Amino acid sequence: MIRAVLDANVVVSGILSQKGIPGTILRAWREERFELVTTEAILEEITRVLRHPKIAKRHEWSEKHIAAFVEDLRHLAILTPGELRLAVVREDPSDDRYLECALEGEAEYIVTGDRHLLELGQLRGTEIVKPTAFLQLIH
Repeated sequence: MIRAVLDANVVVSGILSQKGIPGTILRAWREERFELVTTEAILEEITRVLRHPKIAKRHEWSEKHIAAFVEDLRHLAILTPGELRLAVVREDPSDDRYLECALEGEAEYIVTGDRHLLELGQLRGTEIVKPTAFLQLIH
């Protein structure tokens, strides 16, 4: 089965617009059409973004609902140890966490809209693709 790392913004976009491409990707994961690979650092970023006032106003989830969602991700995804450290994305070093996760979790894809990651195209066999391209791959 395909393994993929989803950028936090893809996950949050999927929550905010369940009918859009990121929402379809989240549903595909729940339907076990691919394995989600993540780390504690990525889960923390998802939590932080979901708690941001502008985002929270749009999804209207309670703190309890956010915590339950992130806990589901933690238990249902492949959680990598987060021990690998890379220095690849000089323009935005925080993007390296996605590369680290993908390599540790042997993911074939990183799904993102992030320009810095997309410019890489791939890293050590992991392809970096936009949500649209990933959706085509899993359908």
